[in-house]
Amino acid sequence: MNFEHVLAHHLIDEKLFHLTIAHVSLGSTVIPVDLGLSPLILSMWGAALLLTAFLTFAARSRSEAGRVARGMVEPVLLYLRDENIVPIFGGHSEQFTPFFLTVFFFILACNLFGLVPFTEGTTSNIAVTAAMATCTLVMIVAVGIREQGFLGYFKHLVPSGVPWWLYWLLFLIELLVLVAKCFALCIRLFANMLAGHIASLTFIFLIFILSQTSHSLGAGSAPAAVGLALFSYLLDVLIAFLQAYIFMILSAVFVGMSVHPH
Repeated sequence: MNFEHVLAHHLIDEKLFHLTIAHVSLGSTVIPVDLGLSPLILSMWGAALLLTAFLTFAARSRSEAGRVARGMVEPVLLYLRDENIVPIFGGHSEQFTPFFLTVFFFILACNLFGLVPFTEGTTSNIAVTAAMATCTLVMIVAVGIREQGFLGYFKHLVPSGVPWWLYWLLFLIELLVLVAKCFALCIRLFANMLAGHIASLTFIFLIFILSQTSHSLGAGSAPAAVGLALFSYLLDVLIAFLQAYIFMILSAVFVGMSVHPH
């Protein structure tokens, strides 16, 4: 068994079919605009549909199962809103609560859905986490311009009282910092979810690696390797919740800095 091949098959997005609708030219490079479906896209759709169905059932069902589901979701929702979003945005919290709750629950659904056998680890793909971080970047700039005005937003990137000859250097640095914040969001989620997959696969592949030396050694290591893989898998469930929360709270902090520049 090839470790690299198995990991690549699980994480690399390969189109099930191609549907090229246009080509974009960037200098001498021509990039096709391909709308074909892939396992990664289907996994995200599956996670989104299951999440929508579960939250709708929890909100509207009057059955016993609906009350149980509501009892699971409501404390999490109220904690995120009252202990995290409201303290950051204050009187503006009603405008931003739906966005950040959606971010949390969608990332959580994708994280957990990626742990199901035969599904794609969507948040283990850097293209997905980069898209989510880009949404945060757009939100930061759009909200900042809406609250402070176009010139006011970019003016507040640099502290007042800075000498004119230093202003443009600090302005460029602050722009880089703004992008770096969202880049860190992208890498943090991607790296943590990818590490969980690598750890689980590593323990399983130890059995086959040791079997190359001795079949009895490989068989003897199987219980410990499987046990460690299961422990890593359970740890991934905790990390799925933790990373969804970290992405949401950091995004809220970054957007909150645009709403309240001082």
